[in-house]
Amino acid sequence: MKRLTEFDELADPSFSAAVVAWQQAHGRHALPWQNTRDAYRIWLSEIMLQQTQVSAVLGYYARFLERFPTLLELAEAPSEEVMAQWSGLGYYTRARNLHACARRVVAEYGGAFPSDPRLLADLPGIGRSTAAAISAFSSGTRAAILDGNVKRVFARVFGVEQFPGEKKVEDSLWQRAEALLPEQGIESYTQGLMDLGATLCTRSRPDCARCPLQGRCVAFATHRTAELPVRKPKKIKPEKQAAMLVVIDAGEVLLVQRAPSGIWGGLMSLPELSGHGACGAVDQDALAAAARGFGEVEEVQALLPLVHVFTHYKLHIAPYKVALARRAATPIDHGWWKLADIERAPLPAPVKKLLLELAAPGLFSYR
Repeated sequence: MKRLTEFDELADPSFSAAVVAWQQAHGRHALPWQNTRDAYRIWLSEIMLQQTQVSAVLGYYARFLERFPTLLELAEAPSEEVMAQWSGLGYYTRARNLHACARRVVAEYGGAFPSDPRLLADLPGIGRSTAAAISAFSSGTRAAILDGNVKRVFARVFGVEQFPGEKKVEDSLWQRAEALLPEQGIESYTQGLMDLGATLCTRSRPDCARCPLQGRCVAFATHRTAELPVRKPKKIKPEKQAAMLVVIDAGEVLLVQRAPSGIWGGLMSLPELSGHGACGAVDQDALAAAARGFGEVEEVQALLPLVHVFTHYKLHIAPYKVALARRAATPIDHGWWKLADIERAPLPAPVKKLLLELAAPGLFSYR
């Protein structure tokens, strides 16, 4: 008699059957990256959807495809154009990895994504779960996903009492995800897990009454949907400050190209006094000296401060408008950009918001 393993004990065909049936009847079927086997479109959507909701992605996805309709066109595009199309979507490492991935697929696979999830996971920006999703949707590969939505569904349904991000807990969830894979209908099953987490089994106020897994859900049965999944232990988010110079002359603003890596890597931004440092009073002498480096200063004016929250810290931005009477030679990695065209600039979201407000007719006068 065959001895049951832990993997066998986790298997449950009725679980996947319930997910598949629900997805086919009630899931999402009209998203722009669905109903296709085009790996390029599927990959693009999966990368954009990492840590970002569908509603925020839709417009970016359409504009990105309009500018880069094929993988080859994306691979051959200058990095600044790629970053410009991504500007405002956040988590800019994704855009840099996206571009690097396109170039590798062209160079190593002739422009066609491999169907093997292990090969996909080796490409820039594609982890194990994303690789499985791309392969399942583009090639029908039987592979398990375990993104944030799926972790939440599993934690509630199976009553996981520990934080899902812990290595040991995550490993056990991967084992369960593999064991629960259906023999047929992998596309509907994969989409169904995503849909459940995004539309019913949401972080707050889950719609348990419509959930096909309610009858087997530990969290529902024990009235702990608000407690599960267990949240990551909170850490105090450090606060930093950046003094930014909005150097304006003749209707143009001076922008600087940021380094390829790090915060806002690859984007353009405003010149900063000393990077993102500890909060404190801005050194006015250093500010004046920095302003004079760009030309003959006519006026320095403090603008309203901004706050931008990153994953790991909160940034307080102290912007200073610098009007020039005469420009100096433009420093390396700097360039002038028309304020009227600032919407097209590859800028971080808070910087773009600031400059759009400056460019609004009648709000400010500038040389």
